[in-house]
Amino acid sequence: MNEEAHTDTQRHQHGVTHETPRFAGTRIVVKVGSSSVSGEKASQIPNLVRSLARLHATGSEVILVSSGAIATGVPFLRLQERPDDLPTQQAAAAVGQNILVNRYQRALSVHEIIAGQVLLTAGDLENHVHRGNAKRAIERLLQLGILPIINENDTVATHEIRFGDNDHLASLVAQLVGADHLILLSDVDALYTAPPSEPGAERIAQVKFGDPLQGVEIGAAQSGWGTGGAATKVQAARLATEAGTTVLLTETRLLDAVLNGEDYGTLFEANSD
Repeated sequence: MNEEAHTDTQRHQHGVTHETPRFAGTRIVVKVGSSSVSGEKASQIPNLVRSLARLHATGSEVILVSSGAIATGVPFLRLQERPDDLPTQQAAAAVGQNILVNRYQRALSVHEIIAGQVLLTAGDLENHVHRGNAKRAIERLLQLGILPIINENDTVATHEIRFGDNDHLASLVAQLVGADHLILLSDVDALYTAPPSEPGAERIAQVKFGDPLQGVEIGAAQSGWGTGGAATKVQAARLATEAGTTVLLTETRLLDAVLNGEDYGTLFEANSD
């Protein structure tokens, strides 16, 4: 084996590229949506985990906020579609959360990383006692080299099941732990000036702190992120950047390319005050 080939083999040992990734050595919250890790897209989990492992290997403190418990649990309840009634949604979440975390742990084990499950509600982060307990637990997991996987506690959080979103939760977690960066992953590659399918829609590469995004179409029916997707992500980005965290919106399958320094997604600049 020649030297170049040997180096390439070393770089890809355990499926992790050993080149220093973007955001290396920082505290990062990564949020991934249901549409990226459930159903047929569950096959994306190993690739997502490989990117997280690259960051972890540099000494980055990585926290994953993952949706997908209900969507993952539905087929195991032998249901054909997402249930409408709350008790069945809660049952699907209870089953799906177990399966989802096991899928993550199997993928993480390839990289010799252990996950720690943390289930929260927005209410937990509004109660100062619960908030303090959550912060201490997450900080200790990070100190021990564990990768926390956070999701809403959908088996008890009735309001969050009906109306909540993990973009907001991820932003609150980023604030809680003082994250340097928040990466919001979904099935759309960036924020656009109009729905991406419309002629003339342009990617917004960077948003300065406080930019009102005047003239940009952001709404439930026009987002390109699913119902309310773009709106919730922009709201979450504004909340996080106000607290000094930079935010990147991009597509799940592009995370590794972004870590390689390629120009994808939309970056929201943080408050520098």
